[in-house]
Amino acid sequence: MNYMKEAESHSSPGRVVVAGATGYLGRHLVVELAARGFEVAAIVRPGKSAPGASVIIEAQVTEPASLVGVLDGAVAVFSALGVTRQNDAVSYHDIEFQANLNLLREAERAGVPRFGVISAVNPEVFAGLAILESREQFIAELKTSSVESLVVRATGFFSDMSDLFDMAKSGRAYTIGNGTTQTNPIHGTDLAKVCADALVAVEPPPHREIDTGGPDTYSWNEIARLAFDALGTRPKIAHVPAWIPKLLLPALKPFRRRTYDIAQFIVHGSLVNMTAPPHGTHHLRDTYAALANPTGEP
Repeated sequence: MNYMKEAESHSSPGRVVVAGATGYLGRHLVVELAARGFEVAAIVRPGKSAPGASVIIEAQVTEPASLVGVLDGAVAVFSALGVTRQNDAVSYHDIEFQANLNLLREAERAGVPRFGVISAVNPEVFAGLAILESREQFIAELKTSSVESLVVRATGFFSDMSDLFDMAKSGRAYTIGNGTTQTNPIHGTDLAKVCADALVAVEPPPHREIDTGGPDTYSWNEIARLAFDALGTRPKIAHVPAWIPKLLLPALKPFRRRTYDIAQFIVHGSLVNMTAPPHGTHHLRDTYAALANPTGEP
């Protein structure tokens, strides 16, 4: 464990610890909490940083000994830990369940009153899938803890939508099924506000869950068209029958397990509506426009 102290505010309303502070949600949450005046302690992997944090804590969350003392004095902890596209030699169980459990046990020892975690809406849709199963097992454990629990369930991140933009940029976008199911993904800044509001709320229920999405609801066909519109190209959208990936993906499992797991998650999530109450002010159309014109030049 290695502490690197940065600028600390003496008027802070409290110390909040963010685990997974270098990920998409984590880095936005650090900035949001800091803007509210909290002393933010960011748990990161060795060699990583978290802009906006008051304290950087380098720790291996899979090793309980490296977490001893890191939550002392905190008013809350939020875990944005996750395994998606990383190639580290860790399993979903290592991070989504065990690392989160290590944090929870340390929170209990340190007397931290509140513990928040991010997950997906409609978890029943992904029942049995490795990419979410371990996280839901942890959430079940969290609900039995003496620590107040917060589970924020999001429809999807704007960062997840970059894959569809990249397909459009290559000339053709693919959707699973007929592309008419709907979702309202949320920008990291807006999701961080939802998480922060709930995490620091005064006297909330001891155990609660919040479903949230972005301000705009689209079908997958509409999201693909947004990407083509941003690029100024004619939409070319191909619909892949659901039975095709369901038939072919198992052959990938022995060789590219992480890719297989992510693909399974995408397939299941594409075949049902993944919507939640709208929050925020950031729009996917603007994000796609920025991706299409990264220099900002007219």
